[in-house]
Amino acid sequence: MKKTPLPDLNLAIIGNCTQAALIDRRSRIAWCCMPRLDGDPVFCSLLNSRVSGKVGGKSKGGPDDEAGFFEIAVEDFAHSEQHYRPNTAVLATTLYDSQGQAVEVVDFAPRFRQFGRTHRPATLIRRVVPLLGNPRIRIRLRPRFGYGEIEPTVTRGSNHMRFASPDAARRLTTDAPISYISEETLFVLETPLHLVFGDDESLTAPVAETVRTFLEETEAYWREFTRYLALPFEWQDAVIRAAITLKLCSFEETGAIVAALTTSIPESPHSERNWDYRYCWLRDSYFVVHALNRLGATKTMEDYLHYITNIVADSEDGYLKPLFSLTLHNDMDERLCGHLTGYRGMGPVRVGNAAHSQVQNDSYGAVVLASAQAFFDNRLERPGTLRLFERLELLGEQAVKAWNTPDAGLWELRTRERVHTFSAVMCWAACDRLAKIARRLGLADRAERWMGDADRIRAAIMKKAFDTEQNSFVESFGGKDIDAALLLIHELGFIAADDPRFVGTVAAVEKWLKRGNLIYRYHAADDFGEPEVAFTICTFWYIDALAAMEDRREEARALFEQMLSMRNHVGLLSEDVDPTTNELWGNFPQTYSMVGLINSAMKLSKAWEEAF
Repeated sequence: MKKTPLPDLNLAIIGNCTQAALIDRRSRIAWCCMPRLDGDPVFCSLLNSRVSGKVGGKSKGGPDDEAGFFEIAVEDFAHSEQHYRPNTAVLATTLYDSQGQAVEVVDFAPRFRQFGRTHRPATLIRRVVPLLGNPRIRIRLRPRFGYGEIEPTVTRGSNHMRFASPDAARRLTTDAPISYISEETLFVLETPLHLVFGDDESLTAPVAETVRTFLEETEAYWREFTRYLALPFEWQDAVIRAAITLKLCSFEETGAIVAALTTSIPESPHSERNWDYRYCWLRDSYFVVHALNRLGATKTMEDYLHYITNIVADSEDGYLKPLFSLTLHNDMDERLCGHLTGYRGMGPVRVGNAAHSQVQNDSYGAVVLASAQAFFDNRLERPGTLRLFERLELLGEQAVKAWNTPDAGLWELRTRERVHTFSAVMCWAACDRLAKIARRLGLADRAERWMGDADRIRAAIMKKAFDTEQNSFVESFGGKDIDAALLLIHELGFIAADDPRFVGTVAAVEKWLKRGNLIYRYHAADDFGEPEVAFTICTFWYIDALAAMEDRREEARALFEQMLSMRNHVGLLSEDVDPTTNELWGNFPQTYSMVGLINSAMKLSKAWEEAF
């Protein structure tokens, strides 16, 4: 058995807004949490799960002691090709052997309308088809439970395998020979095979018929989804892929949106900046729904508004934590997982995120900004009400109290707090939007009150967060450091793009944070030292700032094209980019990064009228 290559982030994603899977270029499912996006990673080899003893019914040891994956392997593998079927989340991988024989693996998670509702089971489906010659394949299915700790008990039926632990059970239903799968035997692929992996339930129809029907219906759903996107004239394929990816990072049952699908992919090699991103950050989610709304994908936004309505309703005094679980439970205490060695062995692997207990004052603005859409968008089925506005006012009260108090900030510093400029601006935005909502509702006295608070906060920020020596806003009141979040103050409506103070801020960002053509989030050392990689969204923020300046628009377009070239082979981005090698690092796929791509494309694209 050949040694398995080290993992990388050349991964594709399939999913259905209940669960999702990451698949490498050789068709290996290397990461998948079940039964939902933040669940137990049944497939966890992306984080290098190593086990001993029996795996898949055979005694394993030595170099072939991997577990936590689902692989269709071609004998004498030579190379592969991988792509999405157009405008869908259906993935096709073609595996070639050294003789030119080939197999196609089609992967998807079923999602379609059925009985008046969306059918999205916690299920992965694989269809394996011979394309050229008589290739031999080996099916290796090695799920794990308990974050790599528990080897399941395996039982077999005539056309299924059941994998169970004391707390969970999963089932494979297939028309492939069960003995070949159980014993990982090489065999000649002569006819299409179908594999359905998911909940421990029997199929009610033949497996081949089920897969064929589910595939047709799923492709139809995604093509309908993309058909109604309000796309820019240019870069449509990139925007479509980003929009589908954002959709796949939403947990439709509650409306929550995860920051990424993974945990503990390090931001840079051996940095220990390894975090669990399978939760809903109020800040990140606002940017996601804002981007999807620009494309006209309002359903995800409506679901998220329902999610945050529950958050607001659960806060009696308006105080907000910065992030929540997908089901609003506060079960996010951070712990180390000792049974997974980490991405390329670069642990630790963390489950949970201690940031949920931090003070991050920008959350109030994030929720009000997201909720404001409900009061102005006539497309929404559940428009904003006076009751919702009154609940949002509680958040405004907290913003008024918190805008000039220290917090961990946007970058979630763990060992120090400051009065961060971005947090203060977001508190200003909360008051500013509340005033606009009040006017929309005809509440003149409330509008006057909130605009008064907004004006007072804005005046103080101008005084305390602007450094005249650098001709720039700074990352904290009275400080000297620069951070990339300052690029957003124009986007938030705090200051005009042609204001000399904003122009000076962009120049300061270029001076302190630009490495090559990429932008770091900050330059000062934090809890782990100085950052070693560029934070992807920051470069998109920089592109947007340039795009707002008429004399730098072409520069912005050139940089945007360069960022597109940094996507992986199927058009996805992670959290970070190494400015020297352009290698992707950090949790994957990162919603922030895909949001940045959409926003920049919408700002920079030529108008449809210009093209003809």
